[in-house]
Parts: sequence; C-alpha cells; structure tokens
Amino acid sequence: MVLTRDGARATSNEQLATTMMNALLKVQNLRTYFFSKRSGRFIRAVDDVSFEMRPGETFGLVGESGSGKSVTALSVMGLVRDEPGVLAGRVLYQENGKSVNLLEGLPNYVKLEQRDAEVTRLSKDNTNWLKAHDVKMKPLRGRKFSMIFQNPKSSMNPYFTIGDQIIESVMWGCRKKREEAKKQAVDWLRRVYIDLPERRMQEYSFNLSGGMCQRAMIAMALACRPKLLIADEPTTGLDATIQSVIVDLLLELKRELKVAILLITHNIEVIGRLSDYIGVMYAGRIMESGPSDTVLKGRRTARNHPYTIGLLQSLPGEDQVKRGARLKAIAGDVPDVTDLPVGCKFYPRCALKTPRVDKKCKTQEPPVFKVGKGHTCRCWLYTTK
Repeated sequence: MVLTRDGARATSNEQLATTMMNALLKVQNLRTYFFSKRSGRFIRAVDDVSFEMRPGETFGLVGESGSGKSVTALSVMGLVRDEPGVLAGRVLYQENGKSVNLLEGLPNYVKLEQRDAEVTRLSKDNTNWLKAHDVKMKPLRGRKFSMIFQNPKSSMNPYFTIGDQIIESVMWGCRKKREEAKKQAVDWLRRVYIDLPERRMQEYSFNLSGGMCQRAMIAMALACRPKLLIADEPTTGLDATIQSVIVDLLLELKRELKVAILLITHNIEVIGRLSDYIGVMYAGRIMESGPSDTVLKGRRTARNHPYTIGLLQSLPGEDQVKRGARLKAIAGDVPDVTDLPVGCKFYPRCALKTPRVDKKCKTQEPPVFKVGKGHTCRCWLYTTK
C-alpha cells in the first residue's frame, strides 16, 4: 500500500496504474542497506522511501549529511555497487503511457528475514543482480536519466579533454557521428554560458574553475535532452556568487527543456528556489513531503515536522544578523543508522514532543499522516487519537 501525491491510498494494480498516469517517476518503498563490518549491523541508508515526480517538475530532497539523500538518487540510477545494496521497492518509470519497474526481478536475488521491522537475516546475489539490472538501465542512463554528481572536478576524467568527454556522451546517448556530436557539444557549452566554448573543448577539468566545471557537467548531462536530471548537491563547494549562477542556470534550462529534476541538497535556500515539491529526509526516511511553499513555512500552524522546523530555524534571518544573535541549532547528534531508536527516529532530538504523544513517540514509529493537500508528515503530533 502506498500514498499518492494527494495523500490518498492506492491499494490495487488498477488504482496504481491510475496514479501513474501523470507521473514520470514513482519510487515506492525503496530500501537500500549496507553492511558495517565494524559493528556487525546493517546500515539502513534508505529505509522505506516513497515519492513521485511529474514531467517538468523539480522534487527536492533535503536533510543533514548522512540522511540518505544521495543513496536514494544512486539507487534510482542503479549505481549502488556496495553490498547488499538495494533490497526492496519499486522504481516505476513511465513514458508514452507505458510503465516499467526498473527493479523488476529484484526479489529473485534477495532473501530477507525480519523481526519487528529489524533485518535478522539477509542474503543477496548482488553480482548477478547488478548484471541483470545494468542490462535494463543501459538504454536509460544518459538518454532518459542523467546525473550531476557532487564534485564536478572528481567526476570528470582528468586524462581526457572536456570536449572529448561531452562528445563521447553525445555520440553514445544521442547516437550521433563524431562531427555532429562535436558541434552539439560546442553548442551546449555555449548554452551553459561558458565563454570561448571552442577553446574550452580542448582543456582538461583541472584547468577549469569549480563553477565552470559544474557548468560543463550540466552541459554533458543535458546534451541528449533526458526526461529526468538528478542533481546531487550541484552547488556544494562553490562560492555564494557561483552557487546563484548555477541555480539560475538550472531554472532556465528547466523552463526551456521541461526536464524533471530530482534535486539533492542540504541547502534549504537552493531547495526553495528550485523545487516544486520537497521531501525532508532523516535517518533514511522521508519525514515530511509536500508543495515547496507549504513545507518551507516552518511554523507550527503549518503542521510541519519538528525536524523541518528545526532546519528552518537554523537559517540566519535578517533580524538575527542585525542583532548578532546566535543561530538555533537542533539539539543532539545525527543518529547512528546501524542502531536507530525503536519509536520515532527523531524523538531523541525533538523539541516539540508533548506529554500527549511522548509514549507513542518513544515506542512506536509514526506512520505517514496526511496533514494537508498533497502534504504528508511522519509525526504523532498530527494524530487525533
């Protein structure tokens, strides 16, 4: 059973097909674990994550480092190689009225035993799963899905010129001959506002600034006009001025190409500028999701998750800067995902728990509550019982 965008439940194949009519991508109950040899426990990096995206829409995943945002993106792209990796869930991609589950056949490679939601025994034929999955993903990566990685300089091959890398991407993804691909590569460098594109084609990544390298990565990712762009921390490591340039560029390309963007970042201001919908991740789970303007209100009256409120209150406001006041920090530390609390994962750090729900918070994990139109929240504060 899964929740649709408006919070309704889809319980049958017919209902699920209806909810997919307008969706480009629908992720359902995704779980990606790794094994920690040091602790002998599973790292629950992504734990029962669900969301959906429509064509031309930006869905932003925000949260502290270690919350599972990047692993979610890599799981969708089929780029998780560490064992055991993706264990369960569905990644449904739809085009021209046809829907395909990119994780089809996964249960044939995984044997999973649980007790009280805790994995007690697990075996997975990861090698053969990756071989089978790569066959399914090969025609999609670079053509239907593209990805911008966190560090553009380390993501580009320092032994090949920028031009050669973009040309190769266009030749493979767009099935172009080299001369045609070269013209397309130059055109895309120009479109992302890189000066002297013909000259930059001959340069290597280490010759370019971080911002220029990031724009070259965006050109490479969008050159074949994919339906979905995954942008993993596209502004990390760049100064404030260049961050703004990259955000403006993504907004412009989104409007022009009508590409859907899965945006991964811990920068709430970037999320606010780019996203139509937002998912707030904590300890491998989406704690709150909804329209951008609703989630970012950050007031108790807006029925936000306490974690979302804490993130928003940690941002410096104009009044705070003038008064020289300290920023509000979320108490406590990011949880160890190998040993999460039994009840609400945010309970140890929550500043808004009340006597009415304290026992539930401590002992029962909250389900997803519908708290508004298209707005859901995992928090016992919003139950009437």
